[in-house]
Amino acid sequence: MTDRDYLWCALNLALDREEELARLCPACRERAEEELCPVCGAPRGERAVNEGFDWERYEELKGGGDR
Repeated sequence: MTDRDYLWCALNLALDREEELARLCPACRERAEEELCPVCGAPRGERAVNEGFDWERYEELKGGGDR
């Protein structure tokens, strides 16, 4: 596929999604647009938190330190 083909597909996917949302009542549309947890399906809220993120390791590597 060419870049143009990928763009055409992406645009049509976005348009299809918008058409699906347009058929919903306002309350259902709001629920459909919420970001949900990919694991349990619960609303993610304002900011998702990765509980498995290792801040100590991040700080160590951020400074260019070796293991």
